[in-house]
Amino acid sequence: MKQLKITLVGAGGMSFGPTMVNDVIHTPALAGSRLMLHDVNEARLARAYRLASKLNAASRSPIIVDYSTEPAAAFGGAQFCISSAEFGRFEFWRQDFEIPNRHGARQINGENGGPGAVFHSLRSIKNTLGICASIEQHCPDAFLINLTNPMSRVTLAINRATSVANVGMCHEMPIGVSRIARLLRMRPRDIEARASGINHFTFFTEMRDRRTGEDLLPKVRALFAKPVFDYSPRTTKLAQRAMHSVLLGALTDQLYAPLVVHMVRTYGVVPCSVDSHIGEYLPFALDVGSWHPNPVEHFAHLDRSTERWARWLAATRVPLPLHRVGHSLEEVIPIIAAMWTGEPRRLMAVNVPNRGYLPNVADGAIVEAGATVDGDGIHPDVMPPVVEPIASCIAAQVRMQDLIVDAAVGGDAEPARRAVIEDPCSPADEAACRAMFEELRELQGAHLPF
Repeated sequence: MKQLKITLVGAGGMSFGPTMVNDVIHTPALAGSRLMLHDVNEARLARAYRLASKLNAASRSPIIVDYSTEPAAAFGGAQFCISSAEFGRFEFWRQDFEIPNRHGARQINGENGGPGAVFHSLRSIKNTLGICASIEQHCPDAFLINLTNPMSRVTLAINRATSVANVGMCHEMPIGVSRIARLLRMRPRDIEARASGINHFTFFTEMRDRRTGEDLLPKVRALFAKPVFDYSPRTTKLAQRAMHSVLLGALTDQLYAPLVVHMVRTYGVVPCSVDSHIGEYLPFALDVGSWHPNPVEHFAHLDRSTERWARWLAATRVPLPLHRVGHSLEEVIPIIAAMWTGEPRRLMAVNVPNRGYLPNVADGAIVEAGATVDGDGIHPDVMPPVVEPIASCIAAQVRMQDLIVDAAVGGDAEPARRAVIEDPCSPADEAACRAMFEELRELQGAHLPF
């Protein structure tokens, strides 16, 4: 059999890079494969290579690790590419979050939904389409797994503007299952779940105990009805203090969830994601709960801490049990293993163009649902119709997908401007929307597609 080559684009970043490397190493079906690390930042790439080599050596080098900044060397001969790449993430995210809010927007996050996310989308699409051009040139038959946010919009652009076979992947559903399992005092592997929606706005449609077949959704609704989830002023103050710590802040991000509780109690729907994600698509998000954390500061703090650990791990000679770091919750490498070997695998969530998988969502929109993957590719589940009011919220976001991708692919600012005006979290005043658009356009012009 021909040697498998996997190219990891944006390997210098710490959000996904080390996790993807470790997952390849801990997948026996991929032993002997060549993992190519690629990034435009040579210093970060060299550090990523040192860390990847340590991880590989700790497990007796089951794979070959290589790296290159040159597209021809990085992409040539690859059967699979994984892309997680952005420029100036936190500098631009601050602008995306703060400037629209100063003009009257009601954003909880500004990363994947809201007027600020229009600009995040445009930057990510421009960069990702450049990566796709390298794939089309150097490995046109390769399969791309996109991890770059905003997931639904970037994935739609790939499908509309390129010939690259692809899927969008996110870890929110596996993490959501794990989070709810802990609250129910169960092991995550004992829960079988299905969900549907759009990325970061996906809701469980089934949740069962694998051992007994019991329907767990009534249990989850009863759990969130308990007074402990009322989030008293004292609890809120504790959450605010916890955000000053990286570890406690990460825990708070997962467990302090007045908006999730509101959705369960008011509409009976159980979100896969946390407040900072589902709130991006809900114009009333800031009206629920007395406080919401600043997402940019929290994740920037987390990123700085991760960078420090990565530098230390790459340089230290202290013997560490790196071989004990097992496979992550990510479903990215299992896709590659299933497609390469033909051994079928169930996936919790994939992002693909809708072809009747969600019957009351527009055809061609990027939707998220479970799937089976095998040697013939990815086979998404056909799900029940999305319930209200979720279906109406998704319809508004599908409109955002179309406008933003039209702007990015066509190099035309007007659809993007219209997306800012129409976004549910934008101010009602059109003049304010136009002012924020021009301010962000002036600051980020070099990274926009028009």
